[in-house]
Amino acid sequence: MQSYVIFTDSTGDLTPALIEQCELRVMPMAFNLDGRDYRNYPDGREMTPHEFYEKLRAGSMCTTSQIPMAEFIDAFTPALEQGLDVLYLAFSSGLSGTYQSSRLAAEELKEKFPERRVVCVDSLQASMGEGLFAYLVAQKRLQGADLDQTARYAAELAPSVCAWFTVDDLMFLKRGGRVSGAAAVAGTLLGIKPVLHVDDEGHLIAMEKVRGRRASLDALVRHFETTAKDKTGGTVFISHGDCAEDCRYVIEKLKALGVKDIQMGDIGPVIGAHSGPGTVALFWVGTRR
Repeated sequence: MQSYVIFTDSTGDLTPALIEQCELRVMPMAFNLDGRDYRNYPDGREMTPHEFYEKLRAGSMCTTSQIPMAEFIDAFTPALEQGLDVLYLAFSSGLSGTYQSSRLAAEELKEKFPERRVVCVDSLQASMGEGLFAYLVAQKRLQGADLDQTARYAAELAPSVCAWFTVDDLMFLKRGGRVSGAAAVAGTLLGIKPVLHVDDEGHLIAMEKVRGRRASLDALVRHFETTAKDKTGGTVFISHGDCAEDCRYVIEKLKALGVKDIQMGDIGPVIGAHSGPGTVALFWVGTRR
């Protein structure tokens, strides 16, 4: 039996089945929709992804917030009291202050539990990129690796998890400051779809513009072909913002390339608030980001 547990965030968009399989403890992140506070639980107990995206389509406004230090202390303390150490796999520091909050909590807990350890690792990822990272790290623990071995593997793995995605509605990227208002309007009129990725520092970066939805989905597969470390034997995660058919189109393209292990999930409200309905995101381990 391992002497440590692994925590991660609900922004990883892992399904309840994968969370159980990996023996992960998932911290729900908060979002505010039309003035009401919710928690982004993996099982959608407070709001399902479909309900969330329907509200966005109807004009609802959503804001998100990081996990505060006090919540980390409350979450980690029971494990430490049981004599277990903690490995926390964090939402990208390039997109949220959550990782920094976890580090502050770890420092405070060190004083109360000097014999225990809280190790925090920045995933440099979001959505199922963070989920894929947590999934692969959890396999090390399940295979018997100790805390130091698993934490070292996590730090080495993070820079090689690739994330490429496209959105259907540029206006959500405009709200988040990813594109200008003029570019969003012009792009919408011309049917331009941006293709973005998460860079080495964990930031979202617009990489190219293509005309038409199908071309943007094909671009995700093209980037996979270019950088995937193992094009047939590796695990690939794909998530979507209430557009399962588009997601399945990409999956069929991947299967045609010989990819066997593909896990599909929903983009939850915390990430979806910034990317909007119609987002498709693809994640894999690559030779470079």
